[in-house]
Amino acid sequence: MVDQTQPQSKKRNKGHRPKHVPVRTCVVCREHDSKRALLRIVRQPDGSVMIDPSGRLNGRGTYICDKPTCRDKATTTDVVAKALNAPLPDSVRESLRIQNLGDPDAPIVGTETQGELTA
Repeated sequence: MVDQTQPQSKKRNKGHRPKHVPVRTCVVCREHDSKRALLRIVRQPDGSVMIDPSGRLNGRGTYICDKPTCRDKATTTDVVAKALNAPLPDSVRESLRIQNLGDPDAPIVGTETQGELTA
């Protein structure tokens, strides 16, 4: 015999769930933002350090926001090198300096194209 004192469970339609947006922290100012809004710098398993515009390269990554003060501090201090446990190459520092000057069309130095490092 079924006990009818307990209400039967009903499935509730919760509606449409919003899409999950990954959140990352800027290594310099420690502010949170969406992963796509931040610039990723990655140390690959072979030890090379480069800027990762796609955000998908394999390795240990750290993020920097687009504030000029954060970009400047990332180029002048060792905060990024400490986060990656690897020295930051001069080519990556120079690329961050160029991007910090506000030239959005400047090539991103330190990214791979067809297995070669661009200069």
